[in-house]
Amino acid sequence: QVQLVESGGGFVQAGGSLRLSCAASGTIVRFNTMAWYRQPPGKQREWVATITSGGSTNTSDFVKGRFTISRDNAKNTLYLQMNSLKPEDTAVYYCHRPWGALWGQGTQVTVSS
Repeated sequence: QVQLVESGGGFVQAGGSLRLSCAASGTIVRFNTMAWYRQPPGKQREWVATITSGGSTNTSDFVKGRFTISRDNAKNTLYLQMNSLKPEDTAVYYCHRPWGALWGQGTQVTVSS
């Protein structure tokens, strides 16, 4: 069964850090372009960051310099390191494989002011 399972979300104060993980099964992370998206409360889902199979990364302007996407090939896991968190980063964060439109179930991140 092909699936993505996120973890690492939680409650943090502004300025704090969290690292999200996305464990993949039935698919090989390093062979695919992978991405993180988020959906703030009452808003549409938005793109956060992407890593290609070649290892190139890109992040959205609103997290650039604060968030880093990476992967561990041996663990077949995707990560999102989030630093200097702001209340506006509060959202459900989703792991995504664009090929085949595969999504994880999401993990909640709440940042208090």
